[in-house]
Amino acid sequence: MRLSLVSIIAFAALARSESQITFNQPVNRRVVIAQMFEWNWDSVAEECVNFLGPAGYGFVQLSPAQEHINGSQWWTDYQPVSYQLISKRGNRSQFKKMVDTCHRAGVRVIADTLFNHMQGAASGVGVAGSSFTHYNYPGIYQYQDFHHCGLEPNDNIVDYNNAVEVWTCQLDGLADLATETEYVRQRLAAYANDLISLGVDGLRLDASKHINPDDIANILSRLTTRPYITQEVIYGAGQPVTPAMYTKNGGVQEFRYTYTLRYEFLQGEISVLQNFDNWGWVPSSGANVFVSNHDTERNSESLNAYSPSNTYTLATVFSLAHPYGIPTILSSYSNFYNSDSGAPFAGVGNCSDTVNVQRWFCQHRWPAFAGMVGFRNHVGSAPLAGWVSPSSQRIAFARGSLGFVAINNADDAWRTTFSTGLPKGSYCNVFEGTSKGGTCSGSSFSIGLDGKLAIAVGPRQAIALHTGALGSGLPTLKVTQVSVLFSETATTVLGQNILVVGSAPQLGSWDPSNAIPLDPAHYPVWGGTVYLPPNTYFQYKFIRKEKNGNIVWESGPNREDTTPASGVQSIVTSWR
Repeated sequence: MRLSLVSIIAFAALARSESQITFNQPVNRRVVIAQMFEWNWDSVAEECVNFLGPAGYGFVQLSPAQEHINGSQWWTDYQPVSYQLISKRGNRSQFKKMVDTCHRAGVRVIADTLFNHMQGAASGVGVAGSSFTHYNYPGIYQYQDFHHCGLEPNDNIVDYNNAVEVWTCQLDGLADLATETEYVRQRLAAYANDLISLGVDGLRLDASKHINPDDIANILSRLTTRPYITQEVIYGAGQPVTPAMYTKNGGVQEFRYTYTLRYEFLQGEISVLQNFDNWGWVPSSGANVFVSNHDTERNSESLNAYSPSNTYTLATVFSLAHPYGIPTILSSYSNFYNSDSGAPFAGVGNCSDTVNVQRWFCQHRWPAFAGMVGFRNHVGSAPLAGWVSPSSQRIAFARGSLGFVAINNADDAWRTTFSTGLPKGSYCNVFEGTSKGGTCSGSSFSIGLDGKLAIAVGPRQAIALHTGALGSGLPTLKVTQVSVLFSETATTVLGQNILVVGSAPQLGSWDPSNAIPLDPAHYPVWGGTVYLPPNTYFQYKFIRKEKNGNIVWESGPNREDTTPASGVQSIVTSWR
């Protein structure tokens, strides 16, 4: 039997009228969110202390904390069976310790929550031992607490042009909670308030598009505090359920931003990205934006760590430099092309052990990303100014008189004199290093009284300067690696993927399990970028991974090449 309403009410806060509550947006300059996808609680705690806090990240976004179905796949986390805080990531005490540790490091915590649904199996037992059937969760929910829309076979959503169907039918068979009912609203608010009682500062509301926004408003009105809210509402052209309908409840994840960056950096014109105010998107003050998240990384709707020509890094630099929205940086792992793969090493995150290079990406630690977090924090709300775009793949702009960035998304150097808007001084290029004690770990540039800077921005590179990172270093970019762009023409069938493997450690040291997946964005050309040391001889071959995991090597002898002293090397080949 489920808990009584009296028990739920005693646990939850008394409901307030929806007109009395306004949900917090981040108010200080540390606003960048690190999505530590599939990291366990102990690892998140360590990373808050060791890197996230010192680097200036404002939030850490977690994977779901509640009990879920069994299985190693990442998506099992998103099929809850109870509201116990026991999951693959850890237990309640570990969760609480992690939140407290992150707070001491200056990092706030966002919990990924599931208001829309429970799990989708006929029956089973959760990771904490809770038994369940599709519509019966003892002590929590019974049949009447779910939608049974009757509009489509098996009650699953088919027609996204029908708002009632989107809100009341099942998403991929997941038991859809009747969020318009008093009991369900109280139960969900009780869970959220439990998280808040443990110190959680924000909530990501998964699958918000499948909940009537008025239901979300009612549930949020019952919370004991006003956390930061970000809602997953995926835009669909012409569909009646839109992101704009949810802005009254807090922030909204703007997927059109993600799709746009992918298109413009890969095949469009980054020169069009100056101003998003008139694009019909969620207003900047309510937008949560990202270059990639755990879903788009897997469905090829965004750039990712394997995208060619350094586009993923450059797009992230843009996202952190441009004032639109609150940015999230995904930190993920390498085998995401297998869309079921769960976290490596049972969720134990490790960014320092070289054994893990081909497993955890740790994008939040990449020098360009971490450097741009400091840039974003320093420039704050300073206005975008001095936009320059002499060609479709080159842009530069200032953030008031506090920061300046130039992005070269072309394959040749950009030589010009920039008007930076910055005061006279010597600045560290935070795209490639940090400033400590007046010394830059990367390059530095001197700007005179006139604010001008004469420089060549390398191909597929950027410079980012701000008044909070002063220091001296070499006036030219240190060449510690060169970009090797692979473009392999290969015909495949659904379920097959093309990878490159070779003699260099960055190419997997001939181990197919560490091969680098190539991106089919321009099929039949499979592309990808690998960073190798300059002036280095290497051998390589392409392999095809079958749907069942078998590996097929291309025929012929090993291919071979030598990297140049600097710049970008393009390798164009065909399967043999």
